[in-house]
Order: sequence, then structure tokens, then C-alpha cells
Amino acid sequence: MGVRIAGTGSAVPERRLTNDDLSRMVETSDEWIVQRTGIRERRVCDPSREGTFTLNRDALRRALEAAGMQGSDLDLVIVGTCTQEMSCPSVACRIAGELGVTPGGAFDVVAACSGFVYAMNVADSLIRSGRFRSIGVCGGDAMSTIIDYQERSVSILFGDAAGAAVLVADPDPRRGCIHQQLGSDGRDWTPLYIPRRLQEVPEADRDNPIRMGNLRMNGREVFKFAVSRFRQVIEDALQATQLTPADLSQVICHQSNIRIIESAIEKVGLPPEKVYINIDRFGNSSAGSVGLCLDQLWRAGKVPAGKPMMMVAFGGGMTWASSVWTV
Repeated sequence: MGVRIAGTGSAVPERRLTNDDLSRMVETSDEWIVQRTGIRERRVCDPSREGTFTLNRDALRRALEAAGMQGSDLDLVIVGTCTQEMSCPSVACRIAGELGVTPGGAFDVVAACSGFVYAMNVADSLIRSGRFRSIGVCGGDAMSTIIDYQERSVSILFGDAAGAAVLVADPDPRRGCIHQQLGSDGRDWTPLYIPRRLQEVPEADRDNPIRMGNLRMNGREVFKFAVSRFRQVIEDALQATQLTPADLSQVICHQSNIRIIESAIEKVGLPPEKVYINIDRFGNSSAGSVGLCLDQLWRAGKVPAGKPMMMVAFGGGMTWASSVWTV
């Protein structure tokens, strides 16, 4: 049995937070941020009416509309996120209830920025097993809810967004994910974490001024990890599938930092025109970034049927994931 992407969707808040806006909040400038990250603006939620739940719900609703389906047609909803409003109920369960998926299953996947690719891989495997026929996959985070905007190291990077895809069983076994990797290394999780209590903070980080409940990041360590892991994951996928960069229609990378993406392009030899970049407009939206890119490319007709495309991401944990699809 194969797996077909029947439709995609995405959702972003209306409010734009520009680099000039941030320069009035912390000591920074538009030039400094663009040079180091490639980001010019990002979207942030209005907490009175928007959040992780609403972004993912709206993204999946649009994916269902694109697929010509209703929520009741789904057997399962999977949401990749690390900014749930509540740990119980899950974001997926609330979405399933609102979109009419009941009594279909629902659960969240917590893999930080890798969340959407993790969820796509799990959904593909479940459909191929024959136990599910249709699954709604979301990836999205309201990063603004866990960012200390008095701290420059994190406030300049992150934005809010969600992307979604509806996957359905297909009689052609050649369709769907032809290679996937889910990886993690939790031996040193301290470069990227969200502590809730003081006892969760490593001794070496006790003087960190970022408030409890907000994201803490060692940018230098994350950068080193991402540059090496991105290259390795892409090369592993190409070797496993016997594909070359020229064979791919798109390489959809997690939008972490423009320098990380450019390093992967150079070291792996990826054609720049096949590596979609929207970090300048949306920043790093964690689990939302790959799904948002996928939807924008899908609607622009840049993910043609019969040609493979690759999704790749890395995130806190530390986690990483790749997924090569024939659509």
C-alpha cells in the first residue's frame, strides 16, 4: 500500500514582529539580525485569540479543504508541537473534537523543531501497516509564548506558524515515504531546553537570566550540532535512496538559520533553487517551519507528482529527522 498527500494547509498570525520592532525591545538592529540569521520579520500570536491550538486547527482545516475532505473522513490526528497550551488534553485531541474527527484517534508528538517530520514519518508507517486509511498531520508552535523578549539570543529567532497535510492510503505502493530517519541524542540536552522548575536547570546554567518557563538556548552549540547533523542526514538519505540532489524536486529544510541552510547547500552540493527559504519572512517557527514550507511549495505547484522530494529537520532533545517522498 502506498501513501498519498491529498492536501496541505498552513496558518500564521496576522501580526508581524519586525527587526526594527525588536530593536526597541532589546539591544539589536535590523542589520545585525539579518547578517546572523537571515530573518527580517516573524509572525507572533495575539494571545487573546491565537495560539498553538488555533494555528494547528486552522492549518488542518485548510488541508482538509484542499483535499476535498471533512474531519469525519480522518482516522487519526497527529500534531507535532512543543508549545501545547495544556499537556492534557493534547492539541491533537482538541483539534479532532472541533473538526469532527471523533471517534478517531489523536495524539501529540514532542520533538521540538523536528515535530512535523517526525509526525509525517509516523503517519506514513501507520497507513502502510494497513491499520489506518487517512491521517491528518500537523506541525506548529506558538514560540512567542515561551520566549523572553528581554533576551536577545532567543527573541530574534523565533516566530509562530503551523503547517498540515492530509495523508491517505493509495493503491500504488511506490507513492509515499521511500526513506525516513528518526534520530535523537539526549545525552546532552542542555543547549536547547525549556525549564519549568529550578531543579531542572543544570548547575552550569543557574546564572542564566532567562525566566523559568521560557526557552533557553546555547546558540553556538546548537549551530555546531545543526551544521554537522543537517549534512549527515541529507547525505544518509541520498545514499539510502540512491538519489542525487538533481533528482529531487525540493529539499524542504527546517528554517533555523540562513547560515545553517547555506552551509548544507554548499557542503552537500544542493541546487540553491531547490532549497526553499522563507525564514526571512517567518523566522524559525519550530515544528511549524517544514509544514509551512511544504504548503507554500505545494500550492505553488513546485512539488510535482512522480518526482521525489525531501524534508529534513533538527531540534531540541536533541532530535533530527528526514523523510524522502514520492508524491
